[in-house]
Amino acid sequence: MKFLFDLLPVIIFFTVFKWGESHADSAQALISHYFSGLVSGGVITADQAPILLATVVMIVASVAQIAYLLARGRKVDPMLWVSLLIVGVFGGATIYFHNENFIKWKPTVLYWCFGAALFGGQIFMRKNLIRSTMEQQIKLPDAIWQRLNLAWSAFFLAMGVLNLYVAFNFPTATWVNFKLFGGMGLMFAFIVAQSLFLSRYMKDSA
Repeated sequence: MKFLFDLLPVIIFFTVFKWGESHADSAQALISHYFSGLVSGGVITADQAPILLATVVMIVASVAQIAYLLARGRKVDPMLWVSLLIVGVFGGATIYFHNENFIKWKPTVLYWCFGAALFGGQIFMRKNLIRSTMEQQIKLPDAIWQRLNLAWSAFFLAMGVLNLYVAFNFPTATWVNFKLFGGMGLMFAFIVAQSLFLSRYMKDSA
């Protein structure tokens, strides 16, 4: 459930973009009527409307997501704050310059921030963030915790590179599909592979 909640802005982005693709004139009318003041020059074409509308809604959803947690008195994960900051900067640039290239960089910057935090924490601060997150659920040797942390760092690095490849070598619609289904699918596959790798140590510690 938490995974889906964290992914909610991305799901909303995908849904709004797909609607905008099928209703380009309506999307153009909406974005022009309500948000033209945020766009440099104030003119939005029909082909720009789907990605701009989806970006606006994703920013709103990200703010609402954190506001909901704060209103309920719940802790907001640092990941959500970082995601909000990045989507605000790159999404805002996308809207103002009506240039989709900015929002296409957003997943890569987010992935690389996560990867850098994991790698930097282990190398420079001697703090294993994966271990801090998972240690209550599973006991592992120190060497395995280090390998696991580095594996996640490498995964996020690779995901950032892959996002750029898809974003700038395929149509925007393909990138939007990859952003949700490709990213989620690869994350799931990596977690399954990790679970299979860790299963031997779970048995040994049982």
